[in-house]
Order: sequence, then C-alpha cells, then structure tokens
Amino acid sequence: MTALLAPTYFGPVQWYQKLFRYPRVVIDVCDSYQKQTYRNRCLIAAANGVQALTVPVQSQRSDGGLPSAASPYVSFHGHWQHQHWQALQSAYGDSPFFEYYEDDLRPFFTETDRWPLLYDYDEAIRRKLCELLDIQPCVVPPPIPTPLSSGKERPSAALSPEGSAPFHDFRSAIHPKHAAPDADFQPRRYYQVYEQKHGFLPNLSILDLLFNMGPESVFYL
Repeated sequence: MTALLAPTYFGPVQWYQKLFRYPRVVIDVCDSYQKQTYRNRCLIAAANGVQALTVPVQSQRSDGGLPSAASPYVSFHGHWQHQHWQALQSAYGDSPFFEYYEDDLRPFFTETDRWPLLYDYDEAIRRKLCELLDIQPCVVPPPIPTPLSSGKERPSAALSPEGSAPFHDFRSAIHPKHAAPDADFQPRRYYQVYEQKHGFLPNLSILDLLFNMGPESVFYL
C-alpha cells in the first residue's frame, strides 16, 4: 500500500504518521501549487493559542527565472525567516527538547536561500525531520504522466485506483482548513507547554511533538 501526500512545510503529526506507517510514500510534486495548504505553512502552539507560520512565495525568481506550476519560489523579501525562528523560540524555548534540536533546525531559518524552490525547501526539511525522528520512510518518486491521444496527460498506473499499485490519497485529507475525514488518524494527547492554558491542541506541526517529546516522538507516530 502506498500513501500519496502533498509536500509540507514542517508538516503536521498526521502527515508524518503516514510517512512512518506506510510501506511506500509518494510525495506529489507534479500537482499544481495550491494556496492555504501545508505546503508553505505550519501550525504551532504559542502563548496565545494556535499560531500559523507561513512562508511567502513568488512565481518567479529574483533573477527573472521562469515560474514553476508545481512549486513556486520562496520569497526572501522581508524577515520572515527570523520571525519564524523567533516564534519557535518563544513558543518552545521552555519545552523539554528545544535546546536539544535547535542547532539541527536553525539552518532552515538562516540559510533558506540554499533552497530557492519551495518544494526543495520542504523536502530538505522532511529529510532532516525523518533523521531527528529516527524514521526511514520509503519515499519513491512520483510517476511520469502518461500522454493521451488528445495531448493531455494522465497519471500512470501507480496513481490510478485501477492500477496495480493501490494507494491512499491523503492530499485533501491533510489540510489546515478543510481536512477530510481520516479514520486512521486519532490524535492522542502528549505533553504540551501551554496545555493548562489552552487544553491539548491536536495535530500541530511535527515540531510541537518533537520539542515536547524528543526521542519518544516516534512511539507516538
């Protein structure tokens, strides 16, 4: 069985659960970019409740490079990288494991010009978080679309319900605003810094689980 996922920016616990539990995962980089998804935002538990951190994107590179339908370019205008890191420090500075992981994660907020495409940035983050979580998912590349006689394209059998490789499509189920039902994901409580103030906040960014549970995070997944 294969899980079909959209790319994420420090994706939610539910997204990493699929990486951990499915024998194969396809991260769909061929689908057109959609706004207001986890591709360029994550949700954290801050002092005032749930806070969204959003990566600004643009359709063209600063040097005039051509736009990409599947992945926009990260915008480096403003100081969003610094603001995101400050938000994480403020939200999780008192968590049990923030100091343990901060050196591994800081480069994503200070060296983001290394990843001009949003997908490359998201993928670098995923690889690092899998390393920190100590999980080794089998992530396979998406299939090359098959041309039709009309000139349009269709997904190959690997992404077709009639194909020989069955899959579960979680691209719409894992969404910050319009999540579809997912019977396989039942959020379970774990320690959170602001739980006494806000109650337990489920399915936040994987960073929330990692900073609060550390090496035990994998057992939650």
